[in-house]
Amino acid sequence: MTDALTKMLAERDWILTDGATGTNLFNMGLASGDAPELWNVDEQDKIRTLYRNAVNAGSDLFLTNTFGGNASRLKLHNAQDRVRELNRLGAALGREVADAAGRPVVVAGSVGPTGDIMAPIGALTHELAVEMFHEQAEGLKEGGADVLWVETISAPEEYKAAAEAAALAGMPWCGTMSFDTAGRTMMGVTSAAMVQMVGKLKSPPLAFGANCGVGASDLLRTVLGFADAEAPLPLIAKGNAGIPKYHDGHIHYDGTPELMADYAVLARACGATIIGGCCGTMPEHLRAMRNALETRDPGPRPTLEQITAALGGFSSALDGTEAAGTAPEPRRGRGGGRRRRDG
Repeated sequence: MTDALTKMLAERDWILTDGATGTNLFNMGLASGDAPELWNVDEQDKIRTLYRNAVNAGSDLFLTNTFGGNASRLKLHNAQDRVRELNRLGAALGREVADAAGRPVVVAGSVGPTGDIMAPIGALTHELAVEMFHEQAEGLKEGGADVLWVETISAPEEYKAAAEAAALAGMPWCGTMSFDTAGRTMMGVTSAAMVQMVGKLKSPPLAFGANCGVGASDLLRTVLGFADAEAPLPLIAKGNAGIPKYHDGHIHYDGTPELMADYAVLARACGATIIGGCCGTMPEHLRAMRNALETRDPGPRPTLEQITAALGGFSSALDGTEAAGTAPEPRRGRGGGRRRRDG
């Protein structure tokens, strides 16, 4: 049987995903430092609302509240023995909302990084990483997720371990990395290197791309890098809603719905098929993105200058794919570091 996302990709020119998880949950009362995944048990109505808000805003695919649902991350909250339970419930609540949507909606089981450093630099072996991801994948599968959504990965070894775990679980999957360090992941992967890596996987994803990172401009430059490297699969663009600003004790993202609408159309023009938001992206952003994708012609592939004119400057002059000195200068005051997808 054809999986739900493969079917949707065959029928659609573009697919709108959801926005932030953490930003929305913090607005619902989640305290900083708490594990969002525990809300899959303790605050189920709020998780249903999280999912439903994305669907009502026009998302064709939403991610489950399971980003940190692996044993290593849950161990920080003494919940390492609840991996299957928390992932199963996170997916089951999503299945409930998707099935009531009245239109096709894909439930994507969010799988974030372990938070550990892979060997030989760190202690996380390939075998242990596969085991942790496989355990999480089985829980998401039991809960009814249509596809695994591996995201915010920085190490190629961890990406490969997640791909192996998806195969063990018999699940289709998608996978994104976070290019937040001068156009590279924290572990130095460029957009071109990711294309090469994906092309060599024994169990390739349905789609791959970039999420989180710094700002929307940087993310689209990475998507152009995928396209230039002749990406063999559909591309994913899931950028933050602008740049984070610290104000009154909280992090706020400066991206307006209008900016994210422009970003969505530009992402499509850059070659992305699956388009959504990451940190700071709220339902009002998604509604504007949906309307823009439905009503605006993406036009030709944009230049870097057109991207920065619409969305703001890059955080770094080069991203590892251009010849030295050919990229626009970064705009002063725009930057950012590594952040959780759902922050």
